[in-house]
Amino acid sequence: MATKGKPEIDRERCKGCLLCVRACPVKVLAADTEPNSWGYYPSTAVAPEKCIACGNCYAVCPDVAISVYKL
Repeated sequence: MATKGKPEIDRERCKGCLLCVRACPVKVLAADTEPNSWGYYPSTAVAPEKCIACGNCYAVCPDVAISVYKL
């Protein structure tokens, strides 16, 4: 059985560079439609059930705004 994960994104730390969106092999993440308090459009998990806990998003995040938990 494949590993499942749960990505969590700190909306206030994320500046919306979207490096994590490009790094995700299963397209779990996308840009949010609502800005955070800084006016940036942070990443959000649009399909968290598809997360395989690979950690690519966590590894490329320059703001350390993403945590990935294995389920």
